[in-house]
Amino acid sequence: MAETNFVDYVKIFCRSGKGGRGSAHLRREKYIPKGGPDGGDGGDGGSIILRGNRNYWTLLHLRYQRHIFAGHGEGGSKAQRSGKKGESKVIEVPCGTVAYDAHTGEYLCDITDDGQEVVLLKGGRGGRGNVHFKSATNQTPRYAQPGEPYEERWIILELKLLADVGLVGFPNAGKSTLLSVVSAAKPKIANYPFTTLKPNLGIVEYRDGKSFVMADIPGIIEGASEGRGLGLRFLRHIERNSLLLFVIPADANDIKEEYNILLNELTQYNPELLHKTHLLAISKTDMLDEELMQEITLDLPDIPYLFISSVTGYGIPTLKDMLWRELNSDNYVPISASRDTLVHRNLDLSGLEFEPEEELPVDDSVLDDEPEEEDNYYEEDF
Repeated sequence: MAETNFVDYVKIFCRSGKGGRGSAHLRREKYIPKGGPDGGDGGDGGSIILRGNRNYWTLLHLRYQRHIFAGHGEGGSKAQRSGKKGESKVIEVPCGTVAYDAHTGEYLCDITDDGQEVVLLKGGRGGRGNVHFKSATNQTPRYAQPGEPYEERWIILELKLLADVGLVGFPNAGKSTLLSVVSAAKPKIANYPFTTLKPNLGIVEYRDGKSFVMADIPGIIEGASEGRGLGLRFLRHIERNSLLLFVIPADANDIKEEYNILLNELTQYNPELLHKTHLLAISKTDMLDEELMQEITLDLPDIPYLFISSVTGYGIPTLKDMLWRELNSDNYVPISASRDTLVHRNLDLSGLEFEPEEELPVDDSVLDDEPEEEDNYYEEDF
């Protein structure tokens, strides 16, 4: 079951509430035969709202809640009583969730902060009662406004994990082992490619109670930006990592070449990834001596690097220091604080598969805008 708990795509149907109709009631009481119009306004329909919640890290809770409906506004009534507003529906989503139109792929909104709210579908406004239409020349208006209609659409929610540090590398590079050593996360670890089939998050504890979030992204292979291997499915999670730590094993044929391949795949997917801070961790160095390390350093990419071993713990404290130093440098800008600089693109729907859309019935309860019997005007001649 643990293998299926990570859900980063869901398709849901959302419908906001219709506004309630205004009342066309005319006041008629004993001793007040010509009271005039007193119809109240209809209530506003409820809205569909997305809200960021840092306690969620997957969209699993929405997989089986495919239809979300807000409440309709109630109609106004006599004595200028307004109708009750429709209940809005709040959809709690993890920080880093992006919403798209399911039919066109059009970008709609992006949730990056805890508590951030975005109105996805706005409820219809309630109609105004006839009391608003009285004037010196029209003292008994026998009409009122109907409520505005609801909005509905199929929505795709896509999760892009937010983390301070993202681990990037080929399969079996030691990313999951590193995450298990520096945090309490327990990712699946085995000696075969593509052991990691879903991203894993871990909280890395630093000195004096300080910490940062690290994400283990499934392995990338050459051609991933074109759909090979795990393809584009997990490349998008790297977009929301503020700092990229490239993990390449010491027994690689050419460390610099592997780094360039990884960098090219990221660039092909999103050129903005070039502007992030890049660090290099050369893993699996427990079998190397100082002479071999010195030889390897002669042909490394021109970025800060460090030799580490997750098995023996060699270089791990220094790696934490280097990551913390970069995360607190003047050039570092957290993803949540750089919302305006995020690149928003429409979603490519060609590679996504969802269950067929159901034909949902029209809500008949909101089609009848005729006034109720109590709102009919009296035939007394005013």
